[in-house]
Amino acid sequence: MNLISPIRSRFRSLMVLTGQKMPWLSRFLGFAKLKRRPVWAVFRVVLHLMGLIYSVSAVMSTRTPQGAIAWAISLNTIPVVAVPAWWIFGNSTIGDYASTRMVGVAEVRPVALQKILDLGADEVVSPGPHELISTLSSLSSLPVTKGNQVKLLVDGQNTFDSAYEAIDAAKDYVLVQFYIIRNDTAGEQLKERLISKARSGVEVYLIYDDYGSIGLGGKFVKELRDAGAHVTSFMDFDKEPNRFQINFRNHRKLIIVDGKVGFVGGHNVGDEYFGKHPVLTPWRDSHLRISGPAVICLQVPFIEDWTWATGQDIEGLKWDLEDADEKAAGDALAVGVPSGPADPMETCSLFFHACIHAAKERIWIATPYFVPDQALVISLQLAAARGVDVRVLIPDTSDSKLVQLSSFSYLKEMESAGVQIWRYQSGFMHQKVLLVDDDFASIGSANLDNRSLRLNFELMVAVKDRTFAAEVEEMLQNDFSNSRLATADDLKGKSLFYRMGVRVARLLAPIQ
Repeated sequence: MNLISPIRSRFRSLMVLTGQKMPWLSRFLGFAKLKRRPVWAVFRVVLHLMGLIYSVSAVMSTRTPQGAIAWAISLNTIPVVAVPAWWIFGNSTIGDYASTRMVGVAEVRPVALQKILDLGADEVVSPGPHELISTLSSLSSLPVTKGNQVKLLVDGQNTFDSAYEAIDAAKDYVLVQFYIIRNDTAGEQLKERLISKARSGVEVYLIYDDYGSIGLGGKFVKELRDAGAHVTSFMDFDKEPNRFQINFRNHRKLIIVDGKVGFVGGHNVGDEYFGKHPVLTPWRDSHLRISGPAVICLQVPFIEDWTWATGQDIEGLKWDLEDADEKAAGDALAVGVPSGPADPMETCSLFFHACIHAAKERIWIATPYFVPDQALVISLQLAAARGVDVRVLIPDTSDSKLVQLSSFSYLKEMESAGVQIWRYQSGFMHQKVLLVDDDFASIGSANLDNRSLRLNFELMVAVKDRTFAAEVEEMLQNDFSNSRLATADDLKGKSLFYRMGVRVARLLAPIQ
């Protein structure tokens, strides 16, 4: 008590002086109530001051005008809610992270790209300047390669059966990266396989996201390290300036075996991906298996992430195709498109814009989180206006109530432009798939929401190949057959409270 009383007295004197000098501020902050409720008054003052400071930061740093306005208003009017929210969802500029990341990329990528270019003209190609895949290559700074074989993997069992078969056959190294790894049956299966390979002399590197894998536990990681595996989290909570920060997470899902076989898509490692979620079952997702020179290119974002997380290089990766069978894997053109908040441009957003604008006959997009910004809304509307078959497939049942509410707010403007929104009925749809015309498809980790577009590290693989595009078309046609076409009338009959929730959720799009 002896320590608290002088502090309280000083605060009271400060409030009284402030009330005398600036009565308008005293009225605004409620200093007049200080004598009756001193602790609450001081708390209120602190929150308002913090809200004012954070609102300046929001105006200066938030990446969209809508987000800046929303933060500035809420931080100054309801700081008791907005200030804690800012600690968790705010700070949407990567700041020092960006400069550090760019320095790391500047050191790593030129060396890696040179090794890729040493593959020679047989693998690295230069498509025409107006081709979509060429545009994506320019965005990603990774080359388009030919001679790739791509296989579509539908749902968890098929995906992990194929991935584990490749891991079991690994001879030199395995690179593994997931946003979520759970300490459950699925996580145990992955861990045991990686431990087995590490003990046999294969180099194992594992990156997991500290936020996505928050329940993983130290024992899980220790067992891997004790077996000789190299394991790191992407951003350690204990080392971050803001422990509450959930922005700038690594949302990528990637497995590479011996530089020959790669796996990219929407699956994380958890029992729910095998249809064992208590509510969101069956879990509908997609992945792809790729072999050929594109796999070598996909090593680049992995080693950038590893260097970023650990400050260490990875030695001994293969940068050529020793196996003639792998060289002649297939006929597909492919390019990896990694993206993140440290990029000089908004790579992920530009990826979606490029695909939408390139579509001549159709663009079908499957995404579990449909919260596009206004620019993407306009792109979709323009595509429909020029006669393109524009369809967006989203889940009817979602793991995010906020996102589910937001999706209803787009129905009227999408329907009026001729954009079809389909709601998947058979469980929870989590895949991130894009199909353009008859020869282009992309699968990866990026959603159509602000978090993927601007705040998370993502990875898509774009493929130009008619056979693969036909497989994706068949899969999506089957998904549409298990979906219903949503209309603006879907909101009719909903309660006023529900419709207000939809509008509020739309306003909160910048933090979703």
